[in-house]
Amino acid sequence: MAVTEENIISTEYSEIMQKSYIDYAMSVIISRALPDIRDGLKPVQRRTLYDMGELGIRHDSPYRKCARIVGDTMGKYHPHGDSSIYEALVVLAQDFKKGRKLVDGHGNFGSIEGDGAAAMRYTEARLEKLTEEAFLKDLDKDTVNFLPNFDETEKEPEVLPVLFPNFLVNGSEGIAVGMATSTPPHNLSEVIEAEKAYLKNPEISLEKLMELLPGPDFPTGGIVTNRDELKEIYETGTGKIKLRGKVEIEKAGGGRVNLVITEIPYTMIGSGIMKFMSDAAGLVESRKTNDITDISNQSSKEGIRIVIELKRGADPDNIINMLYKKTKLEDTFGVNMLSVCAGRPETLGLKGVLSAHVGFLYEINTRKYTKLLAVENDRKEVQEGLIRAADVIDLIIEILRGSKSRKDAMACLVHGETDNIRFRSVPSRENAALLLFTEKQANAILDMRLSRLIGLELDALNKEYEETLKKIERYEDILSNRDSMKKAMIRDLDAIKKEFGTERRTRIENAEEAVFIEKPVEEAEVVFLMDRFGYAKIIDLSTYERNREAAEAEMKVIFTMMNTDKVCIFTADGKLHTFKGTDLPVSKFRDKGTPVDNVSNYDSAREFPVYVAPMSTVTSSRLLFVTKHAMCKVVSGTEFDILKRSIAASGLNDGDELLSITPLEDSMRQILLRTIQGVFLRFNLEEIPEKKKNAVGVRGMKLSEKDALEEVYFMNFADERTIEYRGTQMPMTYVKTTHRDMKGTKVRI
Repeated sequence: MAVTEENIISTEYSEIMQKSYIDYAMSVIISRALPDIRDGLKPVQRRTLYDMGELGIRHDSPYRKCARIVGDTMGKYHPHGDSSIYEALVVLAQDFKKGRKLVDGHGNFGSIEGDGAAAMRYTEARLEKLTEEAFLKDLDKDTVNFLPNFDETEKEPEVLPVLFPNFLVNGSEGIAVGMATSTPPHNLSEVIEAEKAYLKNPEISLEKLMELLPGPDFPTGGIVTNRDELKEIYETGTGKIKLRGKVEIEKAGGGRVNLVITEIPYTMIGSGIMKFMSDAAGLVESRKTNDITDISNQSSKEGIRIVIELKRGADPDNIINMLYKKTKLEDTFGVNMLSVCAGRPETLGLKGVLSAHVGFLYEINTRKYTKLLAVENDRKEVQEGLIRAADVIDLIIEILRGSKSRKDAMACLVHGETDNIRFRSVPSRENAALLLFTEKQANAILDMRLSRLIGLELDALNKEYEETLKKIERYEDILSNRDSMKKAMIRDLDAIKKEFGTERRTRIENAEEAVFIEKPVEEAEVVFLMDRFGYAKIIDLSTYERNREAAEAEMKVIFTMMNTDKVCIFTADGKLHTFKGTDLPVSKFRDKGTPVDNVSNYDSAREFPVYVAPMSTVTSSRLLFVTKHAMCKVVSGTEFDILKRSIAASGLNDGDELLSITPLEDSMRQILLRTIQGVFLRFNLEEIPEKKKNAVGVRGMKLSEKDALEEVYFMNFADERTIEYRGTQMPMTYVKTTHRDMKGTKVRI
């Protein structure tokens, strides 16, 4: 088809991209990543719980396969893949992640130590009673709006009518586009008490609320150590909560004691436990402490139990402080109480969260009692009809016997039409024309069993009518009187607290900062060894002397140093990486060693070491830098006395790299440069100026195209030393002394 002007849409590309990205971002924020402040649930969680309710998987019914739940949820409400639905279902069933789990899982749903859940075809689940009572119970009372699902074949609730602030109780974690939510879990009983207090007095101060809700309550227990900072966090909705694990001191045999970790920080859930044990073992390997003899994880279904065995005479308090200081046993939980509020993302403080949920409670209770009132009014209408019918039952029986159809009977009962009905007497016809029941009453009369005419049944009907009148009076009072509405909501909250409330698990206090006094390392002279693969080790002098020949044959770098010194690695790309000698454990000679990559920023896969030496040697020397493009400079070693682990050690031209770094000695007088093409240049070292470390340097030799330096030699004026060149021993004096920045002499042997 030919393209015409009518087929072309002219638009600004940047505007289309901006609009599309904003639409995408809002879709992720609202429809996937952030919880709704009203029910504290993300869409996938809400849809999963609603689907389980629709499938009838109650707390007292048999478990159902998770694959069935996931498939049904995906097919009806959440078309985003089964993995996201199952992951949400698993988290809802993990009591170590949620303040109150909402799903009762049966099978392997993972562990606090980071083990993943079994595949959905192996696990089963059903709703928790709390979920039924507080999340799904009032869905049939028109409490929330229902929306079409993705293909408009089903209806799903916009939000669940949750009766308590689930956003606080179960917390939230989620990453959207350009924003993230992170809310800690809280104690259900305390949250309910805080909400009741806010209901009674919306002007209540934050301080009063925090007397009832002092802070988060993590399912892993632990200790919050910055109580005084919590007020600002709950005022702004953002901040950092400092957490510690709980450590107990237990007596062991032989006068020793063990440290037993019984509660961990919430942030250590999963792989954090193994990371903690690895870090604790690393403290021993790096000689931060010699007091730990063994670490074992004895955790079970009964709870966390990590045992750290100490030497006799060890100071347990100092070791505890060391663990707080050097491992994730003390950590921070970043708080950002972000949620979808009134259709847009908003960060709320504690009062803001309670205010939003109380407003939601008023809405769902107004709709609930409006619906209940309508039901009771309908029931009242029917009951009044049945009671009235019982008084004229003989006439009604005569109408029914004289009718040819239900339609004729209905017309008589409702509209007084008697033409199509055969009566025994004229008075009966006249009385029938005056009945005038409503349609609902007439239908109830026509459906009534004769057994309802028994005396006891009539008494029960009258009692039901009285109960209905009381309910109508109560519902009207609740709907017209705000105080009555508050009392009804408080009764619901009290019922939830009574049945499902639990004791607080997390202790909140103001703890002093952990102070760890490191024992000074006993200074000793050791030998540093590094092979060509970048594996390094520290051995003592006596071990080195016994294995000197093997060490010199196998190792690329060997030098003696003090164990308190640092090791410097200068690389060809002009960087300096450092690490402490104590970062390497003292090893046996035949131990493989530790990759230098593990203790420094050095990358053995991409970097090549040019010069490796102890920091004391570097800082006490003047270092001569020579590059492959023949740039030279002398740098004072004191410039490399740094605290950082890595710095740029030398400036380099594009395409250039360091060839050698040599500490200058007093006996060195001249330098001899040799290129790949066999060109030599000899000149006095004093012609090379001293520069700063970031300088490129001066040119030592003019190189021909595609040539580069290959070797650097040093000599004094009277040196008759020979060098090996192309298989022949050549005296260094064979090359005449000239000056820096010359072309040099090509030697042919």
